[in-house]
Order: sequence, then structure tokens, then C-alpha cells
Amino acid sequence: MRKSRHLPSVLVPAVPAASLLALVLLSLLTAAACSGSGSGADSGEPSAPSGTAPSSGPPAAGAPATPSAPAEPTGEATDGTATPSTEPAEPAGADPVITELSDEQWDEMVADGVWRAEDCPLTRADLRRVEVNHIDFNGEVARGVLVVNADVAESVARIFTRLYEERFPIRRMQPVEAYDGDTNASLADDNTSAYNCRRPDQINAPAMESPHANGRAIDINPLENPWMDLRCDCWFPSAEHHERTEGKGKILDGGPVWQAFTDEGWIWQNIDVPDYMHFDTGYPSRPFTSRQN
Repeated sequence: MRKSRHLPSVLVPAVPAASLLALVLLSLLTAAACSGSGSGADSGEPSAPSGTAPSSGPPAAGAPATPSAPAEPTGEATDGTATPSTEPAEPAGADPVITELSDEQWDEMVADGVWRAEDCPLTRADLRRVEVNHIDFNGEVARGVLVVNADVAESVARIFTRLYEERFPIRRMQPVEAYDGDTNASLADDNTSAYNCRRPDQINAPAMESPHANGRAIDINPLENPWMDLRCDCWFPSAEHHERTEGKGKILDGGPVWQAFTDEGWIWQNIDVPDYMHFDTGYPSRPFTSRQN
């Protein structure tokens, strides 16, 4: 209970009535002026009691600070701009790119015997590098490279764009110089490849007529789509998947790979023995015009 304050008595001398009235008026004017100068006068809010710190000020010395609640993430920077996403960007589709061969790639092809001046039909100017995204056997997007004849490059880009959109899996796709020009090593590694002026000990068609040596043939997923090699009377590179049944990476008659190639005018297994990995534009190899052109 608040205690009342008692003021001491004060003796006031007698004052004439006129003087007393003047003093009263002066006191009223002074009080009115003082009441209008307070910090809460205009807002109607009471001023803090004398000697009391405002509630919005810092805490008293020694008093613990009240912890603030952590800010909720808003997806925006403090300046109002959008916060960059940390999620990796999705590739822009198959994104095929056709270029001429670089000096580095051509030098490697020559050094590995993938091209030989004495018995290979094409020159550097006849070839193109096609880079294109594909789906690998883990369901991930990978970047592949094929070397092909310039006259089939756009057709190849369209075909592999369709295979990407169909999400047909391709284990890997590299030029044969990645295997030092060894065709058998490329096939055994389940590598998809195209141009290859094969070594004399690995050739199965005269170079001048060969679709591979002319850059107009592609072998896809060799392990899943082997061929019957009459030189050994065996399935190569493996007999494991030679049955034409449904399976990851397999090429089937009427399937998406068969459809993509035949729509462009390519031929599947253009040989007298089963060769499930192989598409070409005709034997002997001749200049090509796609049905889609």
C-alpha cells in the first residue's frame, strides 16, 4: 500500500485581492504551458515515471538479456533479393553440340593408329565430334562423345537426343582413342563408339568400304548387345546377354533405339551374322542423307 506524502504547513501573509487574482492567473498560465511540453502530451501516452528507464532501452546493468527467437528462413536475402538455390541445376536436355576435331584429339587419334594415312578413307576435315548427354546405367546424366562423318553428324545428334528423352541407358560413350585404338578393349568395356578405322588385326571389312572406317556406324552397349564373331565362332564381347529379351540397355526389334535409328534411315545388323550392337547407313558406305533432312 502506497504511503501518502504530508506536506508541512506554510504561513501565507495577507495579500490584497487584486494582487491575489493576478497571481492566480499567472499560476494558471504557467501550469498550462508546462503541461503541453511533456513527451507524451501529443500522443496521449503517459510519460515514464521520473528515474525509470524506458521499456525499449537496454537492460539494467547485470540483468540477463532476453534471448531473441531465431529468424525463420524466408528464401530471400536481407536486401529483398532471392537467395540463390543450392540445388544443382538440371541439364538442359540432351544438349547436343557438333564441332570439328580439335588439334589435341586429332593428334591422339593419329598417335593411337585410329587414323592412318596409308589405308583410312577419311581425312580430319571429313569428321565431326558430337557431344551429347545420355542416361547412364545408374540413371544419372552423363556427357558422351562420338566421332562421326560430317554427313551424319546432325542425324546422330537427333537420334541420341531421342534416346536421352526416352531415358534409354548407355553405360559409357567415348571415342576409341580412349582405349588406345583397341576395338576389342572398347567393346569389352561396354563402350558405345562410332568412327574407327580399325587395326589390320581387328578389321572385319575393307577400310574403304567399312561403315566404321567411314564414320557412318555406331556400336551401342556391346555387352548387352553382342555380335557373333565368326573368327572365333563366339559371341563377343560376351554371350551373357545374347538372348533378345527385355533388359537394361538392350536393343530390340521395334524398340526405342531401333525406332530412333530407322526413322533416320539407318540399318540395324547390316551384316550376315547377328550383330545386335550395330547400326550403319549402308554397306558399302556411301554419302548419306537422312530421311529427316
